[in-house]
Formats: sequence, C-alpha cells, structure tokens
Amino acid sequence: MIKNFENFENFDGFEINFHEKSERIINIQILDEIIDRLIFPFKKFDITTLEYKPFTRFTIAQSLDDTTSGKLSSFLNLILRDRDTGCFIIGPKNYSSKTDNNFLIKLATAVTHLIGNPNHDAMAGKYYARFHVKHEDNSDSYLRKAYVNMDLHTDGTYVREKTDWLLMQKMEEKNVDGGETALLHLDDWEHLEELSNDPVGKESFIWGSPKSKNINYKVEHPVFSQDKHGKPEISYIDQFPEPKNMKQGLFLQKLSDALEGSKKIIVTPLQVGCSVVANNYFWLHGRKPFVENKNLSRELLRIRGSFFTN
Repeated sequence: MIKNFENFENFDGFEINFHEKSERIINIQILDEIIDRLIFPFKKFDITTLEYKPFTRFTIAQSLDDTTSGKLSSFLNLILRDRDTGCFIIGPKNYSSKTDNNFLIKLATAVTHLIGNPNHDAMAGKYYARFHVKHEDNSDSYLRKAYVNMDLHTDGTYVREKTDWLLMQKMEEKNVDGGETALLHLDDWEHLEELSNDPVGKESFIWGSPKSKNINYKVEHPVFSQDKHGKPEISYIDQFPEPKNMKQGLFLQKLSDALEGSKKIIVTPLQVGCSVVANNYFWLHGRKPFVENKNLSRELLRIRGSFFTN
C-alpha cells in the first residue's frame, strides 16, 4: 500500500495505523503531549486574524509540522497523492476542554495548509465553512437534512476552482445516533470499468447549485475523466447536475444506483474533534441518516482546496 509507511509509524506524540476497515485509510491520532505543544503557538492568532490574514495560517501550519521536525507535511501529502491510499483521519486521541472549537478550527487550518491552498467557500464567505445538522431544517441542500441519506459524492462539482482535496471535521455533536461517514474508493467500486467507459459519462454535463451555495454561475464538465496515468477520476454529486437529455438523465440514475448499491462502501463513525481528509478525484464521501431525535445536533467544519504546485 502506502510507500515507506513503516518510516512514519513511530512519530513521537502520534499514533499512526491503518483504519480497521480499510488499509487505504490512515488513522493519525494526536497524543496529549503534542496538543500541549500546540496550545501556545495556536493562541498567537485568533480566528478573525486567520480569516483576514492568510499568511498567519501558514504560521500555525508550520507549528504543527515542527512537532515532527517537518516530517508530517511530507507524510500527509504522500498519503493524499497516492492512488492506493488518498485518505486519512486525523485528530486528538483524547477530546477534552483543551480541544475546544477554536482549537479545532486552528488544527484543521494547520493540517490543510500543509497540503495546499484552500478555496474560498462562497457559502460561508471564508476559507472554511461551519454548519449544523439539527432535527428541523428548512435549507435547500441535503447537507443539513438529518434524516435523509447523503448519497456518495465529490466536492467542487459546481465551482470553477480546482478542488483536489477536502477536509470534513466533526466539531461537536449531541443526542446523535447514526449519521456515520460513508466512503468509497473509486478503484474498489464494482461498476467502475462499466460506467467510467460509458461514452455518456464523458460528455459535458451542466452543473448548478441551490441559492444557499452563493454561486451565481453554472459550469460544464463530464462525470468521468482520466488522470495523467490514464486512470478514471470522478466529479459527481446527485443534487446538482442538470441533464441535457434523456440519455444523460438515465445515465445519472444508473450511476447513482450503482454507487449507493456498492458493497465496497466503508461506513465508519467519526470521533468528535477528528477530520476526514481525502483526495477528491478518487474518493467519494457521504453520510448515513440519523435516528430521529428532536434534540439532535451536530456541527461540522469543511475546508477544500488545491494542492501546492511547487
């Protein structure tokens, strides 16, 4: 699987291992000694400063990387760019009062700025977005629909910005049953060869978005393309394509059914404080429905962006 993984298993202050359900996913748990080392440099900048001064985000990213003498950044990029892996889960091993929401925002910022530059999130007007999932919802997106399955998808389908990777962090939750994270690596999908080679999937599709996304344009691109090695990549979400004709509509239905019916989907709970970080071209992600509870509450943070080019 991952190249030279054995060289990174013994970072002082980190516990690193394969996910119990897939060796494509690397678990990275940050121990208390590292959390304690990060508290002081993270306090140097408040959240507003990070939002208004982009260079400060790189300063706290450097503080995180310094805890491993610069090895963590190399490791994270190695995981995400490797087609055999492409995903890691990272966060404090012990969630506590030290790892409050401000700390978690800074941790997510530090992690992503070791990988690349975040896109502007038009929904939030910042480089990140925070949103709640609750019992009642009047939004125009599946993102906040607690009792509806969020089908497998990739991010950035409806924007012009390049979206190489995404981070989804669970900041807090209360009275939650269900709502597990769903993940599918494209190469594990039973129907990849059939559907990625379907000529319709390589046609130009129109992609729009609901008003809450604050995007006033539409884009066009195919569902399937190829990377530099000729392997399939996917850009797809069920809610936003606008089929031009019957054959596109029926292709999307077939694609949706084949994704949601896959037996290779990884369903896993995510600990509060932890983030899933995935390559957006060959990992699809979603969420299982919650069990109904009028007091249900979950807060998530999202950052997505492009890899550094240098």
